Amino acid sequence: MPNETVLTMRGICKQFPGVRALHNVDFSLRKGEIHALMGENGAGKSTLIKVLTGVYGKDAGSIHLDGVEGEANIHSPQDAQNIGIATVYQEITLCPNLTVAENMYIGRGASFLVRRKEYEKKAGQILENLGIPARPRQQLASCSLAVQQMVAIARAVDMQCKVLILDEPTSSLDDKEVQMLFSLMRDLKARGVGIIFVTHFLEQVYEVCDRITVLRNGELVGAYRIEELPQVQLVAKMMGKDLDELNSMNAFERWNRTDGPVVYEARQLSSSESRPFDFQIHRGEVNGFTGLLGSGRSESVRAIFGADHVTGGQVKVDGKPVRITRPIEAMKHGIGYLPEDRKRDGIIADLSVRENIILALQVMKGFFRPLSRAEAEKFADEYIQALNIKTASKDTPIGSLSGGNQQKVILARWLLTHPDYLILDEPTRGIDVGTKLEIQKLVLKLAEDNVSITFISSEIEEMLRTCSRLIVMRDRNIVGELTGDDLTQTRVMQTIAGGEAS
Repeated sequence: MPNETVLTMRGICKQFPGVRALHNVDFSLRKGEIHALMGENGAGKSTLIKVLTGVYGKDAGSIHLDGVEGEANIHSPQDAQNIGIATVYQEITLCPNLTVAENMYIGRGASFLVRRKEYEKKAGQILENLGIPARPRQQLASCSLAVQQMVAIARAVDMQCKVLILDEPTSSLDDKEVQMLFSLMRDLKARGVGIIFVTHFLEQVYEVCDRITVLRNGELVGAYRIEELPQVQLVAKMMGKDLDELNSMNAFERWNRTDGPVVYEARQLSSSESRPFDFQIHRGEVNGFTGLLGSGRSESVRAIFGADHVTGGQVKVDGKPVRITRPIEAMKHGIGYLPEDRKRDGIIADLSVRENIILALQVMKGFFRPLSRAEAEKFADEYIQALNIKTASKDTPIGSLSGGNQQKVILARWLLTHPDYLILDEPTRGIDVGTKLEIQKLVLKLAEDNVSITFISSEIEEMLRTCSRLIVMRDRNIVGELTGDDLTQTRVMQTIAGGEAS
């Protein structure tokens, strides 16, 4: 059974305006197999899944499913469901106010009210057979996230799915809940269900999967048996690096200052999105969090800034204990934060460049003490010139600027507050090479002026050019700290993949 193919996708192409999302991608899934679909952000994983489930129509290629004659015509999620393809997403799509049985059978066939006893009996049998710790009449909201995920899977199994897609199912689960889910996945595998497992957690892939397919920039890198692809090689394939070439890619001289006083220190800091961690940064130091997407790097800096709900830990600024649970408290202690998603969390698209630049300073002053128009004009002119922001005028809506210039405006916003400690999360993502170099040089110049900076980038070369210390993360835990001669791509990738670093 493990060698019988249940799903074959060949030559899948998908184009969006200005973006080639998928180009000639092949994918196959066997019965009774757990198959990881891996790749960094923008690799094409989500697009491939959406083509398979009918959310997107493909531009080219073919899809064949065992038991379906000819090519499978999938034009909607309902079409996919009808031929045995089910998806369980990271965000629970069930109804928490209904019972477990109601969630499993609502909208299927006869009215649940008419056949309540029958459906509750069937639900009880399925829950017992799959070892899911829930009762048919139990309200779904009273179940843990892991059990809610399992109920969604049980619904799919009862609908006789041949292919089960699990899209980041473990991202909100603790270790015990992950093991509960893995137990269910192994049970379904034994029953012949083919499972596509989309995740960013490398260790989970090697714990539960049989094969790995890697995508990069919308193209197929390859499909591999789990035993043929060590973690460090998987990381290299996801990032597009040849391990033999990594050490030859030398970085330009980085700013190396770790002997100054500690400006910020956290002990066992945790938030609703991050696990407890220790961290400190010296005055004028440039350090960074590195790791694959989903490793916890962004969640860690959001905890430092109080952007997520802080749940524990002790924090000192300039050696004095402080309480930082909200962004305004971080700002008043001299901390600035450029977020990973500038469109969602950074810019206010309809406001002008001038209004976006002065926003953080105005928040710190309070809106009952507004900056004068003359002050706002002066600050805007100063930073437009200093950062070479290309805009028709300071009154131009920021939403009409290029991505690189929007990023410069957000940088200007924080520089105007004269921070002692500045957190930059993906400051160069999606911008041109010239602007990237400008921002990297600005980071080093700020460090020379005694500003402490935490720099996060998906591009390891960029991290190596700017940081004198790298904190390596995997599965939301700090797994190493690299300095000096250890700041090489090979060492970073080995640590991400599971090697040890002191």
